[in-house]
Amino acid sequence: MKKWLLLVVLVVGGFSAFERIAPTGPVAESSGVSNAALMQVIARRQSDTQVRGSGRVSRLLADDLKGSRHQRFILDLPGGGTLLIAHNIDLAPRIDSLRQGDEVEFYGEYEWNDRGGVVHWTHHDPRGSHEGGWLRHNDRTYE
Repeated sequence: MKKWLLLVVLVVGGFSAFERIAPTGPVAESSGVSNAALMQVIARRQSDTQVRGSGRVSRLLADDLKGSRHQRFILDLPGGGTLLIAHNIDLAPRIDSLRQGDEVEFYGEYEWNDRGGVVHWTHHDPRGSHEGGWLRHNDRTYE
């Protein structure tokens, strides 16, 4: 595990010159299919950070129906590791066509945990107090 984390830190460090962090707050963006900025955020165990990235669906989970309802699935990241997506389906459309192996792009708030982390806020904020996020699947955006 320590060797994997060291490898991630070294690889991410190599990409850091190509990534930018927005000056208005903690935002990590990826360009194209690169998840380098996301991998930096994960390696730093940084939370409450807007991230953009992509991955392939490795597992579809049951919806979380406690409180606000969330569609949940696990993405395999191209740089290694996994990420849980928790998409609020009370505020945004559900991705009914989602299947294992599908590619998904995302923009939302990252929260670190020891399993790779979770991205939530992949929807608009009806109150306008939080930056809106989205999911993109088969050329359709869900927000």
